[in-house]
Amino acid sequence: MSGERLDRRTLGVTALTMAGVAIVAGTPTVIGITGGGTPLWTALAWTVPAGLLLVGVSVLADLLRWRGTRYLVTGDRLEVTFSLVVHSRKTLARERIRSVDLTASPVHRALGVAVLTIGTGRHESGTQGRVKLDPLARADAERLRAQLLSHAKAPEHGAGEATLAKLDWSWLRYAPVSFAAPALGVAAFGAVLQASDWFGLQKGLLHWVYEFFRGLPLVLMIAVLLAAAVVVGAVGALGLFAEAWWGFRLDREPGGTLRVRRGLLTTRSITIEERRLRGVDVVEPIGNRLTGAARVDAVATGLRQREDDDKTGYRTLLPAAPLAEAGRVAAAVLGEPVAPTAAARLLPHPVAARGRRLRWWLLAALVPVLVLAVLGLMLADVLLVIAAVFAVVAVPAAVLLGLDAYRSLGHGVTGRYLVTRSGAVRRSTVALERAGVLGWTVKQSVFQRRRGLATFTATTAAGTGAYSIRDAAAGEGLEFASAAVPGVLAPFVVGGRP
Repeated sequence: MSGERLDRRTLGVTALTMAGVAIVAGTPTVIGITGGGTPLWTALAWTVPAGLLLVGVSVLADLLRWRGTRYLVTGDRLEVTFSLVVHSRKTLARERIRSVDLTASPVHRALGVAVLTIGTGRHESGTQGRVKLDPLARADAERLRAQLLSHAKAPEHGAGEATLAKLDWSWLRYAPVSFAAPALGVAAFGAVLQASDWFGLQKGLLHWVYEFFRGLPLVLMIAVLLAAAVVVGAVGALGLFAEAWWGFRLDREPGGTLRVRRGLLTTRSITIEERRLRGVDVVEPIGNRLTGAARVDAVATGLRQREDDDKTGYRTLLPAAPLAEAGRVAAAVLGEPVAPTAAARLLPHPVAARGRRLRWWLLAALVPVLVLAVLGLMLADVLLVIAAVFAVVAVPAAVLLGLDAYRSLGHGVTGRYLVTRSGAVRRSTVALERAGVLGWTVKQSVFQRRRGLATFTATTAAGTGAYSIRDAAAGEGLEFASAAVPGVLAPFVVGGRP
């Protein structure tokens, strides 16, 4: 087939990327070799040719990929072929295209190119549900994005082009209370230990830490280390937020699409057809909830989820922002005067659901305590001290989280939306179009049955594919599910029983 080639600058992208990989991998190798007494020139004589070979082989493979790849856009389809030794052809009907996203790493941006990812909404493993054109000239990628999405139709509530949200740098204050902060703090300590090992300084570092804390009570030492991890993690979380959300804006484009643009080093442009939107998910991780913040995720059909090669969260329409702002954006996205997640009157769940949550959280807290206690009896008394400290902190926290998880439970209906809420560490309030519910799954464990509870899961083609009303009263839940989506459960429910 005749068609267009990818941009030739892909060879430069590959060369620079693999050169960076070679340097990152080669530096600790050289340090390790020279640390054993080998001269520097000998270490370089081994590592430099290996690095050049890695770059050369990678560029050659990319050259073959570039020469063999063609793409063609017609009025009704997109074709991508590879023809060299192996011949392959992938054809996508344009009406099946659900998303067209642009990504550009710092290397791509330096060379003026971008990666175009076309998604069809299929959820098979691997890359069967999407096509990647890597790379195209930036202008060509933008032109092709608009061309492939030209079939989109604006929804009835669409009001033409508008900017729905922009980054407010005051939102930066929510970054240090995210889940990323403690993870980054622990990762920083691990990185310091690894780097000190490369330079042969790990024993000296550990000795310095031991001398610094010698004489301090164990509890105080743990508190100081945790405080240091929190500070380091908070700084890292601020940097991570700035890199991910720099230049953020959420736009409604003509033709019925929502577009999210963001990123400092790596820029991302994510497009969602509004006619595929089935609702929103207002997510409140516990740190954000304590500070009055929430983020907004899209519940849409055909929107690719997080994949192994990209952990950026393609569903997020708004980062952690004040709860009022999250409600405003959710309402604007859905074309409603008030966000359904705020307008719905949520029905509480039975007291029996509270007991289940308390038991689960207490179990999660006591298992590590028991493990540490057993190890302390077998190995060292210090583990018994740690177990006692952990129990003093974790058991009250588990009770509070269990009670909070119960208070968070709720479900209701407002207008054309079904609303369900659950979670303590990560509270999620989902507004799902009732017309988008394909069916209900009703589950009862032995323990739920004894207490008259059941979990009702609305299945849908959008978002994660299933949204649950957890531990609702069995009879009331059946009536609610039957009334919320008329005609789905009615044939199977008689007198409030399935």
